[in-house]
Amino acid sequence: MMNVTESAAAAVRKVVSGSAEKAEGLRIMVQSGGCAGVVYRMGLEAAPKDGDHVINIGEDVKVFVDADSQPLLNGTVLDFKESVGGAGFVFENPNATESCSCGKSFSAPGSC
Repeated sequence: MMNVTESAAAAVRKVVSGSAEKAEGLRIMVQSGGCAGVVYRMGLEAAPKDGDHVINIGEDVKVFVDADSQPLLNGTVLDFKESVGGAGFVFENPNATESCSCGKSFSAPGSC
């Protein structure tokens, strides 16, 4: 399934612990849209949903991936990078055949 780097795990912990509402983890999904065909979506979740793949990051934080997104995210590495230009999550997705310049949208076989 997905792999989460230490840098991304620390960022997820920080976001979850700083949430005003109860959050158990970060949801990552893929939806139609973006300039390359499909786009990554992320948001905090209080609990997993039926069919979710749950990635445990230590004992305190989780990443949830819905069943429809799992095939497009299989083998993906989620990282978090900081630079002079800003900070954010970065997806290294081996399933992407094309991606847009911002890295938020991609295309893959069967994605459109």
